Amino acid sequence: MITVAVDCMGGDVGPAATLPACAAFLASHPQAQLLLVGQPEAFKSWPQLLNNVRCRVVHASEVVTMDDPVEVAMRRKKDSSMRVAIQHVKDGVAQAAVSAGNTGALMAISRYLLKTMEGIDRPAIASQMPNARGGATTVLDLGANVDCTAEHLLQFAVMGSALVVAISGREDPTVGLLNVGEEVIKGSEVIKQAGVLLRNAANTGDLNFFGNVEGNDIFKGTTDIVVCDGFVGNVALKASEGLATMIGGFIKAEFSRSIFTKLGALFAYPVISAFKKRMDYRRYNGAALLGLRGLVFKSHGSADAFAFEQALARAYDAAHNQLLEKVRERIAHAAPLIDPEAIPSDLKSIPTI
Repeated sequence: MITVAVDCMGGDVGPAATLPACAAFLASHPQAQLLLVGQPEAFKSWPQLLNNVRCRVVHASEVVTMDDPVEVAMRRKKDSSMRVAIQHVKDGVAQAAVSAGNTGALMAISRYLLKTMEGIDRPAIASQMPNARGGATTVLDLGANVDCTAEHLLQFAVMGSALVVAISGREDPTVGLLNVGEEVIKGSEVIKQAGVLLRNAANTGDLNFFGNVEGNDIFKGTTDIVVCDGFVGNVALKASEGLATMIGGFIKAEFSRSIFTKLGALFAYPVISAFKKRMDYRRYNGAALLGLRGLVFKSHGSADAFAFEQALARAYDAAHNQLLEKVRERIAHAAPLIDPEAIPSDLKSIPTI
């Protein structure tokens, strides 16, 4: 059995999304157990969960709201559903925790309670974005680290590779470094230094480094993984979600126009429907907080029951496929490369374009 601790109170709608998601998840995952963490009154109308032998309710008296400052979540709400769920991972009671709550608070509490792995300076947020190949591209960091060094980007690449191996079973995923162009002479000093480290990692067999990629390569599916700093990654994430929303709005608008437009849309509906499903970011909900000594997954704050169920499934798969062990192994092997001395002294002679 894999046990997942669930912050049932977090997110924009809280139990209205998390509890039906938990019920659906248990029905499709017979080898899973859930710790439902939250305020007692939230569970009263869910006897199917309360009576399920694979569920246990864990009471928490406080809730971290979406607009709570990190300091409030850390110091004043020590019995929040978010913190209690993560504490169960630290204590070894659960193999993973999932929350749709405040991202800043979740990262801060997770880092405080679980600590970072040896060899990791900063945890990163990794998630998937749909691509034109019919699959998804794993992108990190998505907002945890606005400013990154070249060594951080190498760590992200190693952790992202471990994540893809654990979740998809793909043994040698390709890694792209997000840049303003494919040429090695382009980009900031940090990006060029990161390119050197990633190429060195490829030469030692630690990574399958493809090279520099551009923003459109995320959605083309050029590589399995795209590495960037948190500022750029978060912008890309929000842009993809905005695109999906725009497509949904366009389809709805076309069906509400004249009879001829409606007929045309009706004939095109199977293709449009398949495209909309592929672009539905809810299917890829569930971002991993990589680099911690425990598994924590972040669901989108506005996730509905379907989306939150996907986050639960992603956390379950990560625990079942031993993601932590895979990250530890890869980081330990790549440790000699994660060193500023690994960057050639003449790198600065490469012009920035």
